[in-house]
Amino acid sequence: MRELPESAGNTADAVFAALSPVIEGIAATFGRSCEVVLHDYRDQERSVVAVAGSVTGREVGDAMSEIGLRVLAAGDDARNEVGYLTRAQDGRVLKCTTLPLRDVDGTLIGALCVNIDVSAINRATGVLSDLLGLSALEEPAASTNFSGDLDQVVESLIERAERAHAVPVAALGRDERLVLVRSLNEAGVFALRGAPGRIAQRLGISRTGLYNDLAELKKDTP
Repeated sequence: MRELPESAGNTADAVFAALSPVIEGIAATFGRSCEVVLHDYRDQERSVVAVAGSVTGREVGDAMSEIGLRVLAAGDDARNEVGYLTRAQDGRVLKCTTLPLRDVDGTLIGALCVNIDVSAINRATGVLSDLLGLSALEEPAASTNFSGDLDQVVESLIERAERAHAVPVAALGRDERLVLVRSLNEAGVFALRGAPGRIAQRLGISRTGLYNDLAELKKDTP
């Protein structure tokens, strides 16, 4: 993601000021199972600037989730993601929509996110499906960390890789580590300021070693 020009700052402020009262109306329309979160990507570690409803427990001043990292990494290529399913860490199924926000020049400045807890609907649908012999609703394969702490979000991505390989990341061979670094890159982690230092320390390698890994992956990218 390219840095937001200072000249566009007033435009971005106007966008967030206009949307802040709107999210209350959206959340009220869908009821207590709905949460709407407004993100300002100019402050990545405290991107949440407004929240209406309470589904994931987000609060103003919290960091972005794994979903936000992915949008941030996409930058100019970020597109609307509507009605996708994910699972919260406590097991609840959420139906989510993520809408990237841009300034007048088209630069990505944030996102408007709608999260709806459909767990109760899923359970009811499962009962009816069994009775009628129909197929149940699609279940999300992956979970999302909605922690308000960015380090915890990154840590959850690394722990997921450790479970997949059944060994601590510090014990991974070069090829396995490259797979992990690729997954972190695709998840948008390296779009964060200061990410290489954090990740290198967590992986037990030097920053130079991590940059070599990223360079190796870049060579393999068409």
